Amino acid sequence: MAKVESLGIKRLESVHYYVRDLERSRRFYTELMDFAEIGGSSEELTKAGRQKSLAFMAGNAVVVCIEPRGEGGRASRWLKKHPDGVGTLNFEVEDVEKTFRLLDQRGGTPIDDVHSVKDERGNSIAFFSITTPFGDTTFRFVQRDGYQALFPGFEAHAEPRGGQNRIGFVGYDHTTSNFPTLAPAILWLERVMGFERYWEIEFHTTDIVPDQSHGSGLRSIVMWDPASGVKFANNEPWRPFFRSSQINIFCEEQRGAGVQHLALTVEDIIHCVKELRARGIEFMPTPETYYEALPERLKTMGVGSIDEDIGVLRDLEILVDGDGPGSYLLQIFLKESSGLYDESEAGPFFFEIIQRKGDQGFGAGNFRALFESIERAQAGTGPAESLGT
Repeated sequence: MAKVESLGIKRLESVHYYVRDLERSRRFYTELMDFAEIGGSSEELTKAGRQKSLAFMAGNAVVVCIEPRGEGGRASRWLKKHPDGVGTLNFEVEDVEKTFRLLDQRGGTPIDDVHSVKDERGNSIAFFSITTPFGDTTFRFVQRDGYQALFPGFEAHAEPRGGQNRIGFVGYDHTTSNFPTLAPAILWLERVMGFERYWEIEFHTTDIVPDQSHGSGLRSIVMWDPASGVKFANNEPWRPFFRSSQINIFCEEQRGAGVQHLALTVEDIIHCVKELRARGIEFMPTPETYYEALPERLKTMGVGSIDEDIGVLRDLEILVDGDGPGSYLLQIFLKESSGLYDESEAGPFFFEIIQRKGDQGFGAGNFRALFESIERAQAGTGPAESLGT
């Protein structure tokens, strides 16, 4: 496919997360994740939109949690169909009129025309939204000309409340979504969004199960916008055992395709994970067999030695992957929200935490090694658990 004109995306600015319990979200972000609460919807906007929002920020990562206040609002409509989850991704762009024109020409489906609003100082914000193949998740494109508020009707606190980001979050690394079938989303990202292929993998673990009675597998394609570096990892289940795969289970629990997780970058993952564990955050478990095989894996990958003590990584259950001498990444996955809250309607979404030390991949070795380790640890007792990219 010929290279197409860039949409002019600058960054993933924020995400809108629809929730049934806004106070629970406030506690999660400010007390456990050490995000600052920076403001929320005004009384007028809350009444007009029939939903209340609070915005939380750490580094450059902003999450806007939104709870219904009556019937008919966007949050109410989302939560009638889905568990809690990411319903909107907001992208800052250079020229919103150009972005609209390009998307319209390529077959994008705008929900509305470009809206423009000015503040009392004459600074402006312009934005519009489109539908996507990501289930009911929409994309919003925003151009700022000096406009500081997160969105029209947003009231910033005089001083941020709650957390102080002592954990050290920097920003968003990538967004990962799950689909029952991948091709429509990839074609849409290529032809409508103008994204390019960045990385891909497919594998299954049936080859290490003696009787091949079960296993876990997936196909994953990462797409990116080269101008901004914005990346989307996209997964589908891979046969056999399609229905019991983690990717398919997510789609069933989500009641459709959607955003599985957001990856947050940190400069010191060991400090971060220690802090989060001390605050009571739970992570997806890593079997002991993963670390037993890690020294040999590092040799096979050509990484060689790493700066961190493997014993410390084992204690904290941090994963390692890489591709070449001294180039690697460290990552860990929080337990999904339904597990954190012991409530199915809290949803299958979770956060990934990642520290990059030269490696710009997505943990290809971790996919395979972790799936294999779980298979061996279960010793054929049932379908393996799995993690997305």
